[in-house]
Amino acid sequence: MRTVIVIPTYNEATNIQNLVKSIFKATNNAVDLLFVDDNSPDGTAEIIKGMSKENDSIRLLERPRKLGLGTAYVAGFKYAIREKYDLIFEMDADLSHNPADVPRIISAMENYDLVIGSRYLTGVNVINWPLSRLILSLWANWYTRKITGLPLQDCTAGFKCFRREVLENIDLDRIRSDGYSFQIELHYFAWKRNYRIKELPIIFTDRESGSSKMSRKVMVEAAFMVWRLKFHDWFSKDVKGTAK
Repeated sequence: MRTVIVIPTYNEATNIQNLVKSIFKATNNAVDLLFVDDNSPDGTAEIIKGMSKENDSIRLLERPRKLGLGTAYVAGFKYAIREKYDLIFEMDADLSHNPADVPRIISAMENYDLVIGSRYLTGVNVINWPLSRLILSLWANWYTRKITGLPLQDCTAGFKCFRREVLENIDLDRIRSDGYSFQIELHYFAWKRNYRIKELPIIFTDRESGSSKMSRKVMVEAAFMVWRLKFHDWFSKDVKGTAK
C-alpha cells in the first residue's frame, strides 16, 4: 500500500538529514516523506529542498509562518488524501520516534484502521524526560480517559498511522487544536466512528537536539478541549469504537 509519513518541521535543521536516512533505511525506501515546514528560520526547508532534488520520495509543503502543529498535520493529511495514499503516518521530526518502528506499525495496519505507537501500553517507556513532564503526560492521559472514556493508554501519542478512509471521514476542518489536544481529538473521533484501533508499545526518547515545542498554552488547551469532546459525546449519535 502507498504510504506517506507526514512530518511537521520548525527549526529542525540539525535533525532532518539523519531522520530521512534512518526512515529510508528502516523501510527499504518503501515510503514517501511529506514535510510541512512553517518557515523555519534555521534553513530546515532549504535542506529538505536539497534532498528532494535527489529523491522524489521527499516532498515539502511550505507555510508562510509558524501556524502550529495541528494545522501542519491537517495540511499534510489533506495533501495525502488528495494524492490517494493508502496509509498516512504522523511522526515527529526530532528523532524521538524511532524509525525502526515504522515497519512494525505498517505490518499491524493489515488488521486495523489506526495503529498508535504507545509510550504507556507496557508501563512507562520514556527516556530522558524530566520527572515533571512525565507526571504531566501521565496525568493528561488519565484526565482524558476519565472525562471522555477514550480506551487508550496513550491518548496523547503523536506517532501513529491511519488508513486514508479514517481521515476522510473525520471533518479535519473542525479540528483546530494543537499539540496534545490535536492528538486526543483525532483518537476520539476515530474511536467514535467505530474504527479498529491498536496500540503497539514503543520506546520514546526525548529529542536529541533543538528545543521542545511544549508550552503552557498547549497544556491549558488540552485541559479544556476534553470537556468539549465530552459535550460532543452527550449530544452525538456516533457509535463508540474499539481499541486493543
